[in-house]
Amino acid sequence: MTPAELSRTVVRVVRSAVDEGALGRVGDAVPEAVKVERPRPGGGGDYASGIALKLAAAAGLPPREVAEVLRGRIAGQPGIALVEISGPGFLNITLDRGTRFEAVRQVLDAPTTYGHGETLLGEAHDFVAGAEERARVVTEVVVRLLRSQGAVARIVGRGEPGQVLAVVPCLVPGLADLVGVDAARWAVLRAARHDRPRTDVEELLAQRESNSLFRVRYAYSRSRALTRNALDLGFAGEPGAAVEGEGLLGLVGDYPGVLEGAARHRAPDRLARYLEAVADELLRFQHAVLPLGDEKPSAAHRSRLALAEAAGTVLAGGLSLLGVDAPEFL
Repeated sequence: MTPAELSRTVVRVVRSAVDEGALGRVGDAVPEAVKVERPRPGGGGDYASGIALKLAAAAGLPPREVAEVLRGRIAGQPGIALVEISGPGFLNITLDRGTRFEAVRQVLDAPTTYGHGETLLGEAHDFVAGAEERARVVTEVVVRLLRSQGAVARIVGRGEPGQVLAVVPCLVPGLADLVGVDAARWAVLRAARHDRPRTDVEELLAQRESNSLFRVRYAYSRSRALTRNALDLGFAGEPGAAVEGEGLLGLVGDYPGVLEGAARHRAPDRLARYLEAVADELLRFQHAVLPLGDEKPSAAHRSRLALAEAAGTVLAGGLSLLGVDAPEFL
C-alpha cells in the first residue's frame, strides 16, 4: 500500500464515519485528501496522520476522541495491521507486512509509470517561463511533475496570462558550460526556490560522496550492476517478504507521495532530496544483496535483489522527471 493509497483509505473511513453520524457536525469539513507521513519522534508504525486534530473543531469533540472513532475503522481496512494513537491525537498506522512488499512488485511491473497518478486530475495550469535560466528549468520540471499527477500543465508565451514561478537567481551565468547540463540542472533543482543554488564548480564536478548527484547516479549504476552480477550467478530478482532493508522498502513505497507533494507545492527540490535519501539507503543495503563466498542464491537473495532493482528504477524515474540522465555505468 502506497502513501497515496493509504490516504484514500483514510478519506473513505472518515466519510463513512461522518455518514454514520459518529463524528458529530463534521459535514463539509471532510477533506479531499489526507496527509500521511513518516511518524514523528515518539510515534510508531509505518505512517502517521494528524487528521483527527484537523477534524476535532468541526466535530465538536476532543482530538483523541475523534482519533479513537477513526482508529478502529482504519484498523479494519485491508492491508492494515495495527493503528495506535499517540500524542494529542495522531494516528500511527502499521501496514500488513505482505502489503508493504507490494510496492516492489508495483515498481517492477510498471517501471516507467510507478508513482504517477491522478490526484490532480481536473486541474489546469499555465506557466510563463522567466528570462533567467534557473526559472526556465524549474518551470519545465514543475510542469512535468504536475502532468505526472494528472494535471494539465503547459508553458505559454510571454504575452499570454500564466503563473510565474519566482526563484532566487543563479549567480553563475553559463553554469552548464562549466559543469555540464546534468550537474547544472541538479544544482538549481536541488535548492529550494527561495535558496541560492550551490555553484561550486569543483564540487559539482567531483566524483565523490560529497557530491549528491554523484551519489544518486552511482547508486543507480550499482543497482544495475547487482542485476548483472546476479544473472552471472544464475538468479534474478523476485519480490517477496523474506527481505531486509526496511528503510529502503519504506522509501520506495513513499515515492508516489513524494511526487504528489512535489507537484502540489511546485517543489522539485523535494524530489531531489528524496532521491538522495533513496541513494544513500541503497548504497548501505547493496552489500546484503548477493550471496557471499560459496553461499547459494536463496529466496532471500532474490527478494533483496528485487528491492534493489525497484530502488534503482525509482532513482532513474525521479532523475528523468528532473531532466537529468541516469547512466548505467559510471
